[in-house]
Amino acid sequence: YGLLLNQQDAEDVVQESFVYAFKSLQRYQPERASFKTWLYTIAVSRSRNVHRRKQLNLVELSHQGTHQVPAPSTEMPEAALTRRELTEAVERALANLSPTLREAVVLRYGHGLTYREIAEVMECPPKTAESRVRLAHAKLKEHLQPVGRGLLEDLLRI
Repeated sequence: YGLLLNQQDAEDVVQESFVYAFKSLQRYQPERASFKTWLYTIAVSRSRNVHRRKQLNLVELSHQGTHQVPAPSTEMPEAALTRRELTEAVERALANLSPTLREAVVLRYGHGLTYREIAEVMECPPKTAESRVRLAHAKLKEHLQPVGRGLLEDLLRI
């Protein structure tokens, strides 16, 4: 989801990726990459294809495609609203990143891959993967800092 920011597209990519992996299993070479890295490479490639097919600048952030963290049933309405606003702010910040930076940061923080695994998936040196994650992190921090301060104040008032 983090790469496409659209729930339906993400589900389609996951399904396509597993079908492709199953059909291509005989071509998997364990000496080249771990199975996990191989699957991520397929999924990232499929995600890139979705971007090309849609020919969009980045992603659509419609309310239908917005993924929101479910609020606990005991959560106050103000907290639920703040949570939704924070989710939307993060999605906007991710959408403002280049696809390369978004892929790197989502693979690192969203999926827990190591820099080496990210490098294998993105077909770049590990130091480049690390630099991309650092740059994406800095850009996200810059974009979210003004939003985060206001949301934090809202949360403290609740």
